[in-house]
Amino acid sequence: MISLEHITLKYQSGKGITDISFTVPKGKVTGYLGPNGAGKTTTIRALMGFMKPDSGVCSIGGRDCYTESAEIKKRLGYIPGEIAFPGGMSCREYLKYQCELREIKDTARMNELIERFELDIKGSISRFSKGMKQKVGIISAFMHDPEVLILDEPTSGLDPLMQNEFISLILEEKKRGKTILMSSHMFEEVERTCDDVVIIRNGKILMHSGVQRLICGRRKGYIVRTPEIEKVKAFGYMTAEGTDDSCVVYVTKEETGDFFKKLGTVSVLDFDVKTQTLEEIFLHFYGTEGKENEQNDL
Repeated sequence: MISLEHITLKYQSGKGITDISFTVPKGKVTGYLGPNGAGKTTTIRALMGFMKPDSGVCSIGGRDCYTESAEIKKRLGYIPGEIAFPGGMSCREYLKYQCELREIKDTARMNELIERFELDIKGSISRFSKGMKQKVGIISAFMHDPEVLILDEPTSGLDPLMQNEFISLILEEKKRGKTILMSSHMFEEVERTCDDVVIIRNGKILMHSGVQRLICGRRKGYIVRTPEIEKVKAFGYMTAEGTDDSCVVYVTKEETGDFFKKLGTVSVLDFDVKTQTLEEIFLHFYGTEGKENEQNDL
Protein backbone atom coordinates (compact mmCIF):
# COMPACT_ATOMS: atom_id res chain seq x y z
CA MET A 1 0.00 0.00 0.00
CA ILE A 2 2.93 2.34 0.81
CA SER A 3 6.02 1.91 -1.35
CA LEU A 4 9.34 3.72 -1.57
CA GLU A 5 11.80 2.64 -4.25
CA HIS A 6 15.33 4.07 -4.11
CA ILE A 7 14.22 7.51 -2.93
CA THR A 8 16.92 10.17 -2.70
CA LEU A 9 16.00 13.69 -1.59
CA LYS A 10 18.70 16.16 -0.64
CA TYR A 11 18.63 19.70 0.75
CA GLN A 12 21.10 22.40 -0.25
CA SER A 13 23.04 21.64 2.92
CA GLY A 14 23.63 18.12 1.61
CA LYS A 15 21.47 16.54 4.30
CA GLY A 16 18.44 14.45 3.46
CA ILE A 17 17.80 10.81 2.56
CA THR A 18 19.70 8.50 0.22
CA ASP A 19 18.43 5.43 -1.63
CA ILE A 20 15.52 4.73 0.75
CA SER A 21 13.50 1.60 -0.12
CA PHE A 22 10.82 -0.15 1.92
CA THR A 23 7.13 -1.05 1.73
CA VAL A 24 4.20 -1.12 4.13
CA PRO A 25 1.72 -3.85 3.07
CA LYS A 26 -2.01 -3.29 3.33
CA GLY A 27 -3.29 -3.80 6.86
CA LYS A 28 0.15 -3.58 8.49
CA VAL A 29 1.74 -1.06 10.85
CA THR A 30 5.38 -0.11 10.32
CA GLY A 31 7.40 1.87 12.83
CA TYR A 32 9.88 4.36 11.38
CA LEU A 33 12.61 4.96 13.94
CA GLY A 34 15.61 7.21 14.23
CA PRO A 35 16.90 10.23 16.14
CA ASN A 36 16.16 13.82 15.17
CA GLY A 37 17.83 14.65 11.87
CA ALA A 38 18.02 11.03 10.69
CA GLY A 39 15.65 11.64 7.76
CA LYS A 40 12.26 10.45 9.02
CA THR A 41 10.39 13.71 8.38
CA THR A 42 12.07 14.14 4.97
CA THR A 43 10.81 10.68 3.99
CA ILE A 44 7.32 11.59 5.16
CA ARG A 45 7.41 14.87 3.21
CA ALA A 46 8.15 12.87 0.05
CA LEU A 47 5.26 10.49 0.78
CA MET A 48 2.91 13.43 1.40
CA GLY A 49 3.88 15.01 -1.93
CA PHE A 50 5.25 18.13 -0.21
CA MET A 51 8.66 17.60 -1.85
CA LYS A 52 9.69 15.93 -5.10
CA PRO A 53 12.44 13.32 -4.73
CA ASP A 54 15.67 13.90 -6.65
CA SER A 55 15.40 10.28 -7.78
CA GLY A 56 13.31 7.20 -7.13
CA VAL A 57 9.58 6.64 -6.88
CA CYS A 58 7.23 6.63 -3.88
CA SER A 59 3.60 5.64 -4.14
CA ILE A 60 0.53 5.08 -1.97
CA GLY A 61 -2.17 2.73 -3.22
CA GLY A 62 -0.43 2.58 -6.59
CA ARG A 63 -0.58 6.37 -7.07
CA ASP A 64 2.52 8.53 -7.41
CA CYS A 65 2.97 10.57 -4.24
CA TYR A 66 4.06 13.74 -6.03
CA THR A 67 2.00 13.84 -9.24
CA GLU A 68 -1.17 12.35 -7.71
CA SER A 69 -0.90 13.88 -4.26
CA ALA A 70 -4.40 15.41 -4.25
CA GLU A 71 -6.10 12.07 -4.98
CA ILE A 72 -4.00 10.28 -2.35
CA LYS A 73 -4.93 12.80 0.35
CA LYS A 74 -8.64 12.04 -0.06
CA ARG A 75 -8.12 8.68 1.65
CA LEU A 76 -5.12 9.55 3.79
CA GLY A 77 -4.83 10.56 7.44
CA TYR A 78 -1.77 12.60 8.44
CA ILE A 79 -0.30 13.90 11.67
CA PRO A 80 2.73 16.16 11.12
CA GLY A 81 5.64 16.28 13.54
CA GLU A 82 5.01 19.98 14.13
CA ILE A 83 1.29 20.73 14.00
CA ALA A 84 0.29 24.24 12.86
CA PHE A 85 -3.32 25.44 12.89
CA PRO A 86 -4.95 28.45 11.17
CA GLY A 87 -4.86 31.51 13.38
CA GLY A 88 -7.97 32.88 15.05
CA MET A 89 -10.03 29.70 14.88
CA SER A 90 -11.75 27.99 17.76
CA CYS A 91 -11.41 24.22 17.94
CA ARG A 92 -15.07 23.81 17.03
CA GLU A 93 -14.64 26.06 13.96
CA TYR A 94 -11.50 24.21 12.88
CA LEU A 95 -13.11 20.77 13.05
CA LYS A 96 -16.17 22.09 11.17
CA TYR A 97 -13.80 23.50 8.54
CA GLN A 98 -12.10 20.09 8.22
CA CYS A 99 -15.49 18.43 7.76
CA GLU A 100 -16.35 20.85 4.97
CA LEU A 101 -12.98 20.30 3.24
CA ARG A 102 -13.42 16.53 3.35
CA GLU A 103 -17.16 16.72 2.59
CA ILE A 104 -17.97 14.79 5.77
CA LYS A 105 -21.73 14.71 6.34
CA ASP A 106 -21.87 12.23 9.21
CA THR A 107 -19.88 13.56 12.18
CA ALA A 108 -20.46 10.51 14.41
CA ARG A 109 -16.85 9.35 14.00
CA MET A 110 -15.50 12.80 14.84
CA ASN A 111 -17.72 13.08 17.91
CA GLU A 112 -16.67 9.60 19.06
CA LEU A 113 -12.99 10.62 18.86
CA ILE A 114 -13.64 13.92 20.68
CA GLU A 115 -15.22 11.98 23.53
CA ARG A 116 -12.59 9.26 23.48
CA PHE A 117 -9.69 11.71 23.81
CA GLU A 118 -11.59 13.90 26.27
CA LEU A 119 -11.14 17.05 24.19
CA ASP A 120 -12.98 20.22 25.12
CA ILE A 121 -13.57 21.84 21.73
CA LYS A 122 -14.52 25.23 23.20
CA GLY A 123 -12.02 28.04 23.00
CA SER A 124 -9.29 29.16 20.62
CA ILE A 125 -6.77 26.53 19.47
CA SER A 126 -4.00 29.12 19.90
CA ARG A 127 -4.56 28.91 23.67
CA PHE A 128 -4.50 25.12 23.77
CA SER A 129 -1.67 23.23 25.45
CA LYS A 130 0.67 21.02 23.40
CA GLY A 131 -1.28 17.94 24.46
CA MET A 132 -4.64 19.46 23.51
CA LYS A 133 -3.31 20.50 20.09
CA GLN A 134 -2.05 16.95 19.59
CA LYS A 135 -5.53 15.62 20.32
CA VAL A 136 -6.97 17.95 17.67
CA GLY A 137 -4.37 16.61 15.22
CA ILE A 138 -5.30 13.00 16.01
CA ILE A 139 -9.03 13.68 15.58
CA SER A 140 -8.41 15.48 12.28
CA ALA A 141 -6.32 12.58 10.97
CA PHE A 142 -8.78 9.81 11.90
CA MET A 143 -12.24 11.38 11.64
CA HIS A 144 -12.77 10.69 7.91
CA ASP A 145 -11.91 6.98 8.37
CA PRO A 146 -8.90 6.94 6.00
CA GLU A 147 -7.44 3.77 4.46
CA VAL A 148 -3.84 4.91 5.02
CA LEU A 149 -2.33 6.85 7.91
CA ILE A 150 1.06 8.56 8.08
CA LEU A 151 1.83 9.63 11.62
CA ASP A 152 4.91 11.65 12.63
CA GLU A 153 5.43 11.43 16.41
CA PRO A 154 1.65 11.12 16.98
CA THR A 155 1.69 10.95 20.80
CA SER A 156 4.04 13.88 21.36
CA GLY A 157 2.71 15.92 24.28
CA LEU A 158 0.07 13.39 25.36
CA ASP A 159 -0.11 12.20 28.95
CA PRO A 160 0.34 8.43 29.63
CA LEU A 161 -3.41 7.80 29.80
CA MET A 162 -3.98 9.35 26.38
CA GLN A 163 -0.91 7.57 24.98
CA ASN A 164 -2.52 4.27 25.97
CA GLU A 165 -5.79 5.37 24.40
CA PHE A 166 -3.95 6.17 21.18
CA ILE A 167 -2.28 2.73 21.18
CA SER A 168 -5.74 1.15 21.55
CA LEU A 169 -6.96 3.22 18.59
CA ILE A 170 -4.06 2.07 16.40
CA LEU A 171 -4.69 -1.58 17.29
CA GLU A 172 -8.38 -1.18 16.41
CA GLU A 173 -7.55 0.47 13.08
CA LYS A 174 -5.01 -2.26 12.32
CA LYS A 175 -7.67 -4.90 12.97
CA ARG A 176 -9.92 -3.06 10.51
CA GLY A 177 -7.25 -3.40 7.80
CA LYS A 178 -5.79 0.11 7.84
CA THR A 179 -2.22 0.66 6.64
CA ILE A 180 -0.08 2.78 8.96
CA LEU A 181 3.43 4.24 8.84
CA MET A 182 4.33 5.70 12.23
CA SER A 183 7.42 7.63 13.19
CA SER A 184 7.89 7.35 16.93
CA HIS A 185 10.28 7.64 19.85
CA MET A 186 7.84 5.81 22.14
CA PHE A 187 9.20 2.29 22.16
CA GLU A 188 6.28 0.80 24.10
CA GLU A 189 4.09 2.26 21.36
CA VAL A 190 6.20 0.54 18.71
CA GLU A 191 6.35 -2.81 20.54
CA ARG A 192 2.58 -2.91 21.07
CA THR A 193 1.38 -1.72 17.66
CA CYS A 194 3.92 -2.36 14.90
CA ASP A 195 4.43 -5.44 12.72
CA ASP A 196 7.89 -4.34 11.69
CA VAL A 197 10.32 -1.47 12.13
CA VAL A 198 12.59 0.48 9.81
CA ILE A 199 15.55 2.15 11.51
CA ILE A 200 17.12 5.10 9.67
CA ARG A 201 20.51 6.65 10.40
CA ASN A 202 22.13 9.61 8.65
CA GLY A 203 19.59 9.44 5.82
CA LYS A 204 20.10 5.73 5.11
CA ILE A 205 18.20 2.64 6.22
CA LEU A 206 20.21 0.86 8.85
CA MET A 207 17.84 -2.04 9.51
CA HIS A 208 14.42 -3.40 8.54
CA SER A 209 13.09 -6.11 10.83
CA GLY A 210 9.91 -7.66 12.13
CA VAL A 211 9.20 -6.39 15.64
CA GLN A 212 8.78 -9.85 17.14
CA ARG A 213 12.01 -11.06 15.61
CA LEU A 214 13.76 -7.98 16.92
CA ILE A 215 12.34 -8.55 20.40
CA CYS A 216 13.30 -12.25 20.31
CA GLY A 217 16.84 -11.18 19.42
CA ARG A 218 17.19 -9.18 22.60
CA ARG A 219 20.20 -9.71 24.77
CA LYS A 220 19.56 -10.41 28.41
CA GLY A 221 21.11 -7.84 30.71
CA TYR A 222 22.75 -8.52 34.04
CA ILE A 223 23.34 -5.72 36.51
CA VAL A 224 26.67 -6.48 38.18
CA ARG A 225 28.00 -4.59 41.21
CA THR A 226 31.63 -5.33 41.93
CA PRO A 227 34.81 -3.58 43.16
CA GLU A 228 36.45 -5.02 40.02
CA ILE A 229 34.24 -3.20 37.54
CA GLU A 230 36.99 -2.70 34.94
CA LYS A 231 37.60 -6.46 34.81
CA VAL A 232 33.91 -7.04 34.06
CA LYS A 233 33.96 -4.43 31.29
CA ALA A 234 37.04 -6.14 29.86
CA PHE A 235 35.11 -9.41 29.38
CA GLY A 236 34.25 -8.05 25.93
CA TYR A 237 30.46 -8.10 26.07
CA MET A 238 28.14 -5.18 25.31
CA THR A 239 27.94 -3.05 28.47
CA ALA A 240 26.05 0.01 29.68
CA GLU A 241 27.12 2.33 32.47
CA GLY A 242 25.64 1.96 35.93
CA THR A 243 26.99 3.48 39.13
CA ASP A 244 30.68 3.85 39.99
CA ASP A 245 30.89 0.21 41.07
CA SER A 246 28.32 -1.37 38.70
CA CYS A 247 27.45 -1.84 35.05
CA VAL A 248 24.89 -3.66 32.92
CA VAL A 249 26.31 -6.50 30.85
CA TYR A 250 24.24 -7.70 27.87
CA VAL A 251 24.79 -11.21 26.56
CA THR A 252 23.13 -13.41 23.96
CA LYS A 253 21.72 -16.81 24.87
CA GLU A 254 24.83 -18.45 23.41
CA GLU A 255 27.16 -16.25 25.48
CA THR A 256 25.45 -16.84 28.84
CA GLY A 257 27.48 -19.85 29.97
CA ASP A 258 30.79 -18.24 29.15
CA PHE A 259 29.72 -15.01 30.87
CA PHE A 260 28.97 -16.80 34.15
CA LYS A 261 32.30 -18.61 34.03
CA LYS A 262 34.10 -15.26 33.65
CA LEU A 263 31.94 -13.67 36.33
CA GLY A 264 33.17 -16.35 38.74
CA THR A 265 36.67 -14.86 38.51
CA VAL A 266 35.67 -11.54 40.14
CA SER A 267 34.17 -10.53 43.48
CA VAL A 268 30.44 -9.85 42.99
CA LEU A 269 28.70 -7.67 45.61
CA ASP A 270 25.26 -7.69 43.99
CA PHE A 271 23.62 -9.17 40.90
CA ASP A 272 20.26 -8.69 39.16
CA VAL A 273 18.62 -9.40 35.80
CA LYS A 274 17.58 -6.69 33.33
CA THR A 275 15.86 -7.41 30.01
CA GLN A 276 17.06 -5.27 27.11
CA THR A 277 14.31 -2.94 25.88
CA LEU A 278 13.56 -2.15 22.24
CA GLU A 279 15.01 1.31 22.87
CA GLU A 280 18.31 -0.20 24.00
CA ILE A 281 18.33 -2.46 20.94
CA PHE A 282 17.73 0.61 18.78
CA LEU A 283 20.53 2.57 20.47
CA HIS A 284 22.82 -0.41 20.09
CA PHE A 285 22.34 -0.28 16.33
CA TYR A 286 23.66 3.27 16.41
CA GLY A 287 26.87 2.06 18.01
CA THR A 288 29.80 0.18 16.54
CA GLU A 289 27.75 -2.80 15.44
CA GLY A 290 25.31 -0.56 13.61
CA LYS A 291 28.11 1.10 11.65
CA GLU A 292 29.29 -2.29 10.49
CA ASN A 293 25.83 -3.51 9.50
CA GLU A 294 24.16 -0.71 7.52
CA GLN A 295 21.29 -1.82 5.26
CA ASN A 296 21.00 -4.98 7.35
CA ASP A 297 17.71 -6.91 7.00
CA LEU A 298 16.99 -9.22 9.91
